[in-house]
Amino acid sequence: MGPQALEDLVTALARLPGIGRKTAQRLALFVLKSPPGEASALAEAIQGARERIGHCTLCYNLTESDQPLCRVCRDEGRDRQVICVVEEASDALALERSDLMRGTYHVLGGALSPLDGIGPDDLRITELLERVRRDGVREVILAHNASAEGEATAEYIHQRLDSMTRVTRLARGLPAGSDLDLADRTTLAHALQGRTTF
Repeated sequence: MGPQALEDLVTALARLPGIGRKTAQRLALFVLKSPPGEASALAEAIQGARERIGHCTLCYNLTESDQPLCRVCRDEGRDRQVICVVEEASDALALERSDLMRGTYHVLGGALSPLDGIGPDDLRITELLERVRRDGVREVILAHNASAEGEATAEYIHQRLDSMTRVTRLARGLPAGSDLDLADRTTLAHALQGRTTF
């Protein structure tokens, strides 16, 4: 209905995860109404991020492309004997926001998914095994998503690492403030299995 350039912008924004067509249209119109400098700054920030962000050569988390190691791997205060394994860099960012993780990370780049053709060789599992062997890691924390793919990935890694080091996983269960009657069967099962004493 509108100019082709607007349609192209809406289509591009709608490709972003979690952005539907209506939200993409609102964002596109907001960009068009904003001062020219703001739209240029947004375009430059996107382009700059694409050009200047790469992967850490040790853990595969995000880093500035001129820095071979990410901020976490450069931090001398981190416990290098603990590695938290996550599927994506966004998972490491979420854990970092909690300010509770004092070890390092290992980003796999996804999860096992035979239906999508993603096997162990498509993830950074071999690199994880090499790191554990080389550095004598004392604990690997599996922090996978609570999905069938996440569970399969965690189980596969657990089997590969079981004889090499201590392998733990994040507790699963009821989130704070939730009602029991709204929890699904899987969540309740994890909550019961992971129960602790007072």
